[in-house]
Amino acid sequence: MSKAKSSRDRRATQTSVTRVTRSSIIGPQDSQRSKASDSGLVNDLSLMRVSEQKASLTRKGKSPKVSNAHQSSPTSTGPLVTIGRLMKLGRVRNIVVVAGAGISTASGIPDFRTPDTGLYANLVKYDIPYPEAIFNIDYFSDNPHPFFSLAKELYPGCHRPNYVHYFIRMLHQKGLLLRMYTQNIDGLEKVCGIPDDKLVEAHGSFATAACHLCYTPYPAEEAKQTIMNGNVPICTFCAGAVKPSVVFFGEDLPEKYFQHAEDFPKADLLMIMGTSLKIEPFASLINTVKSTVPRLLLNRDPVGPFERRPLKRGDYMELGDLTDSVQKLAEILGWHTEIQDLMFSQENGFMSSYTDPSSSGENSDSSEADSKSSESSEPSH
Repeated sequence: MSKAKSSRDRRATQTSVTRVTRSSIIGPQDSQRSKASDSGLVNDLSLMRVSEQKASLTRKGKSPKVSNAHQSSPTSTGPLVTIGRLMKLGRVRNIVVVAGAGISTASGIPDFRTPDTGLYANLVKYDIPYPEAIFNIDYFSDNPHPFFSLAKELYPGCHRPNYVHYFIRMLHQKGLLLRMYTQNIDGLEKVCGIPDDKLVEAHGSFATAACHLCYTPYPAEEAKQTIMNGNVPICTFCAGAVKPSVVFFGEDLPEKYFQHAEDFPKADLLMIMGTSLKIEPFASLINTVKSTVPRLLLNRDPVGPFERRPLKRGDYMELGDLTDSVQKLAEILGWHTEIQDLMFSQENGFMSSYTDPSSSGENSDSSEADSKSSESSEPSH
């Protein structure tokens, strides 16, 4: 009997409760969302949408007939202005951010599905039958070497947070971030200072490690060093391969993921950033906010329910370079300089502590989150 079959049998009989596992199968894009009424917010969005439609007609060379009471200048329209206005009016206090690999590409980490440059387009060297096999738990059980070869490139420590990460941290500092749900395993959200209680790493992380067969915990740093040396860490209890606590296809999602049942109904704005919305059940989370809640997609391409035309009422989309889009929103909110200062302070502090570990006095008043971030992200050579 193979280890893969043994693992499958054990997982099937381990618990009687309903299991939710990571899957690449796409579910229905438009599940029923709970119905709620918020007439004030709906009216605000309606007026803003009318303003956007008039701007669209103007761009096409048409002159819409409007009364003077509803006219607006071209500079006061667009999805970012609409959402920025809601935030500045104080109509938004509980923002949920849903993020994918696209938020880390500016940090030098490739996403998964971009043609030619994405991770899945560059896996030929690992000699695997199909791209997703490298994150398939049954394939790993029979052959862990491809994943460990890739893990050496993915381990946190060689990359730093970018403007998008710090924008999300600023949401937290302004008291607006209810929770961030991330598919990423690079750990850059924590490195930039987003507190653990505000973060749900839906697909796990490299912070801990355990045997993939018996789940016996294993020292994470020891596992990292073994992997970096080109070897496979082995469980001392059952001799199974140890892996970081990254959620593979076919594995249970972390318990913290299920906070979504409380978080999404509380949200008054959903921001979706840098994701293809291809992985379930994560992709369906965006359909669980109230029907009156605006959803803003910041992405390279339209995805999921944002592919429909026309967009559903309350859905907004800004396509293009993610960093540029986020910076535009920050400028509308008047946060751009503040974010730049935060980035400079934390990243400069990191570089100072890295180049001169003995000179800690200058940064002695750094926040606990900042110091933890610097320690956990020190590059290994």
